[in-house]
Amino acid sequence: MKNLMPGLRKFTENVFPDQKDLFETLSQCQKPHTLLITCSDSRIDPNLLTQTQPGELFVIRNAGNIIPPFGASGGGEEASIEFAIDGLKISNIVICGHSHCGAMAALMDKVDLDTLPSVKHWLRHAQTTKKRVLACRKNNDINLMDVIEENILTQTDNLKTHPSVSCALRQNKIRLYGWVYQFETGDVNIYDHKQKCFVKSVAVKEEVLNEPSRFEL
Repeated sequence: MKNLMPGLRKFTENVFPDQKDLFETLSQCQKPHTLLITCSDSRIDPNLLTQTQPGELFVIRNAGNIIPPFGASGGGEEASIEFAIDGLKISNIVICGHSHCGAMAALMDKVDLDTLPSVKHWLRHAQTTKKRVLACRKNNDINLMDVIEENILTQTDNLKTHPSVSCALRQNKIRLYGWVYQFETGDVNIYDHKQKCFVKSVAVKEEVLNEPSRFEL
């Protein structure tokens, strides 16, 4: 706690007064444009990564940036997704994975989960990722980034089983994006459904980003 108190004082005494108008506006309502689904990993700061202000992102975080298929989990993901789309009327959904993901390492049995039964149970929602990776690569040829990227595609498929998402996609009200953030370089790779691969964000053309959806229904 002693590591947090100086930051709280700085926020109260300096940051808040400098942005008082913003926070007064946010006290009335929120109008985020993007639902960002990412990992709980402490090395990810969504607002720092996207250079956005408070109120711009509606964020769901959990181990492995996992979205269980509709009806498969008693967690809060379903409610948060529904609220983001039907309540807040967001226009973009981003699933953002990251390099060196411990959850994906655990999925591929690189981490002992005997003492983490809840984590092991949670990762069952990413078993399709594991099956897909093993189906196209020999076990000794698999690197962690293969799993991280495949998991984003798997979770996108899961996301589309949610009625609010599938309905909004059919009506071209939202766009879906898959990202991979690399801690060591600062690069963010974005999935290009035409090339069927992740490409550096600087190489993604504006017209591609503005297509009705980066992922087919």
